[in-house]
Amino acid sequence: MKILNFKNVSLIYHSPKGETHALNEVNFSVETGEFVAIVGPSGCGKTTILSLISALIKPTSGTISLAGREVTTPNGETGYMLQSDKLFEWLTIEKNVLLGLEIQKKKTAENVEYAHSLLDKYGLKDFKKHYPNQLSGGMRQRAALIRTLAFKPKLLLLDEPFSALDFQTRLDVCDDVYSIIKSEGASALLVTHDISEAVAIADRVIVLTARPAGIKSIHTIEIDKETPLLKREDKKFVKYFERILKELR
Repeated sequence: MKILNFKNVSLIYHSPKGETHALNEVNFSVETGEFVAIVGPSGCGKTTILSLISALIKPTSGTISLAGREVTTPNGETGYMLQSDKLFEWLTIEKNVLLGLEIQKKKTAENVEYAHSLLDKYGLKDFKKHYPNQLSGGMRQRAALIRTLAFKPKLLLLDEPFSALDFQTRLDVCDDVYSIIKSEGASALLVTHDISEAVAIADRVIVLTARPAGIKSIHTIEIDKETPLLKREDKKFVKYFERILKELR
């Protein structure tokens, strides 16, 4: 089942200086439980696609459907994970995680219990009463992901969530995030400028053209390894990387 569907989506920005054609006839989908990554030239409109899904902006033409319903207004069905974890330093990890439920007005006993189960399951059981500055960068990102998952969004939107981390931490956190998302059966759309990251973490990689962005190609990543780190060590990894790199040049 398609959890997300873009059909002939175009976007034109209007300003006093004229108009900017950002997206041109974009068509793609994300299946339930699928992890899809989007790569493309700098400034081509990757993050704009996430804004359209969240209904922060509206397409000039075409339709966007989420879980079978056309997206027209923000509806709380998507969870957003940014470059920074956006944890509040004066709140404990537990309160940071539950804050998302409060904001979404979904702080039910069932969801609170689910949030606690995620903290316990993914290595933060003993850190619930700690503050963000007492955690490593990887643990902070894990907490941020759990905060997003706690209200059970239909689709996770990841906007370069690893870019603020050093390389080694980035590899570890990438494995963590992948493991949690797959274990929870979540559907995810990642925007990244890092081709290797996209190939390592995604089931499919969508390559965009330069602005106005359209779909240049879609690659199904067939590397039978359990984690992104192990995928990087597979011989097929280099072939996918080089193919996508060539398309972006």
